[in-house]
Amino acid sequence: MNGTSSAGALTGSSAWRRLLTVRTPAHARSVGLVERSDGTWCWDGPATAAATDLVARYLPLCLAGPRLAFAQLGQSVDGFIATRTGDADYVTGDEDRRHLHRLRALADAVLVGAGTAVSDDPRLTVRACEGAHPVRVVLDPHGRVPADRHVFTDGSAPTLWLVGPDGRPPHLVAEGVTVVWLPDREAFAPQRLVEVLNRRGLGRVLVEGGGVTVSRFLHAGALERLYVTVAPVLLGDGVPGLRFDGPDVMRAARRPPLRRAFLGEDTLFEFDLTVPTGPIDPTSPTSPTGQ
Repeated sequence: MNGTSSAGALTGSSAWRRLLTVRTPAHARSVGLVERSDGTWCWDGPATAAATDLVARYLPLCLAGPRLAFAQLGQSVDGFIATRTGDADYVTGDEDRRHLHRLRALADAVLVGAGTAVSDDPRLTVRACEGAHPVRVVLDPHGRVPADRHVFTDGSAPTLWLVGPDGRPPHLVAEGVTVVWLPDREAFAPQRLVEVLNRRGLGRVLVEGGGVTVSRFLHAGALERLYVTVAPVLLGDGVPGLRFDGPDVMRAARRPPLRRAFLGEDTLFEFDLTVPTGPIDPTSPTSPTGQ
C-alpha cells in the first residue's frame, strides 16, 4: 500500500500514520500539511474525505504541545456512562471507540480511577487503529484494585499503579508493572498527579475514566481539552458522567469554545478549556436572558 487511493488521493490510513508523528508545525509541514491563511491546515495534494476529516479532528490535539491533560467520556443523552448495574458495553458506537483508541495513540499515558479498573477491567491499549500503546496509569488510593486486572497481567504495555499510604497491593507484581507509593491523599490531587507523570516523561495524559475521575480533573482545572461523545440513547438512571459543584444560575455556567463532529449516530463535543470563560453578560443581546 502506498497510502493513496486508486485516484491518487491520500487515504485515511496513510494520513493517520503521518499524524501520529506530528507534534509541532514543522512536523506537520514535513508530513505534507500546509497552513492556510486562516490558520487551518490541509494536505498538500489530493486527499480522501477520511484523510481530510482526520486532519480537522486530530491535528489541533497533535499540535497542542508536549504537555497537556485531556479527557474523554462517552455517555447517553441523559448523562449516564453506564446502566445502574454498571453495564457500559457499549454506550457509544464503533466510531467513538475508534476515536477513543486514536486519543490513546496520541497520548503518553492513559489514566483511570480505581472504580473503572474494578468494574470495567479495561486494557487501555491501542487496538482499533494504528499507534503505540500509552503507559497505563491506575489511581488506587486505597489499594483496592485486584491484581488480576488486565492492566496488571496482560503485559501489553507498561503500567503505573499509584497507591496511597493506606493501600496494600501485592508485594510481587508482574513484569512491566510499577507500584508508585504516594505519601498522602493530597498527592492524588489532579494537578499533582499530572506533575508526577510529567516528571516520569509522560507529558500528554489522557484521563479516560470514569465519570468521577474525569469530573475531578475538570473541576480542578487540570484539563486542557475535554471530549464528550453523546449517544442517542436514554437510560433514565445509571452511573453518571460529569458531575461537579456548579453555579447557582445558568448565566454563570462555563461555556468553553467547542467543536462538533458526528461519529456515526453519536455526536462528539470537543471543548477547548484553555480559553478563559466567565459568566454571561445578562444585558448582552446574545445572552439567554437578553433575548
